[in-house]
Amino acid sequence: MDDETFLLLLLSDSNLPTGSFVASSGFESYIKHGFGGDQNNRTTMFMRDSISAYARSALAFVSDTHRIVQDKIKEVDDLYDAMTLNDVTKRASKSQGVALLTLYSKGLTPPLAFTGVKNRKETEIKVISYMASLVAQYKSFVRAESAPGHLPICWGILTSALGLTSERSQYLHIFLHARSLLSASVRLNEIGPYNAQQTLLHISRSVIEAEVVRCKDLQTGIPLNTGVAGTESDQSDGSDHIFRGPANTWPLGEILAARHDLQHSRIFNS
Repeated sequence: MDDETFLLLLLSDSNLPTGSFVASSGFESYIKHGFGGDQNNRTTMFMRDSISAYARSALAFVSDTHRIVQDKIKEVDDLYDAMTLNDVTKRASKSQGVALLTLYSKGLTPPLAFTGVKNRKETEIKVISYMASLVAQYKSFVRAESAPGHLPICWGILTSALGLTSERSQYLHIFLHARSLLSASVRLNEIGPYNAQQTLLHISRSVIEAEVVRCKDLQTGIPLNTGVAGTESDQSDGSDHIFRGPANTWPLGEILAARHDLQHSRIFNS
């Protein structure tokens, strides 16, 4: 098994302590406000709209952070914070983001005593050490509240540090968003666990693939200075960012997410 396939299996493990189980991405509020029609269809309806909106707003930040240099990460993070319109979504995104940085620093960095590290080339060890220090430094910025630490940005940092390709990083990020929505639906007693797996296999897959293809080339518009030929010029073509940049495409979802804390009783924190 190649390294990237193993990483995909590892990162898709539902037991990873990322905090996603406490968020419904607005689905609980969606149900309480009476949207989506009958119980059999509203999970699928919400999932389609949520995946489409999240991919359009987040994937540009995932891909840019994945190939970014250290001094630009906070700028991208601040932009995502400015584009996230309600406090409930910001709160959930930040808590999951810092959980990813903690996961990398405590659970995914190789122990120095491990034989596999000892046998690696000196350049590989330097890369591992550099990425570990970058993650630790950015986590300290987040803890000190000098950086927001949003989920898409921290996911880009994590997958870049682990050596996952940008394409796989984007796809897995949207897959995990879909799986989290279905998990929330099960906990809200909307669908059963078997139905959730059936939906993930037969319905979610086509939605995920379509949205990743649609949004994979989106960019934040911030010059990255990555040293890759053509990268900075690609980010500097003016008005084209209106069409190639992130956007909020589901105002109803934003409104419902913002009203989450107004519910008299709730299971999730978003």
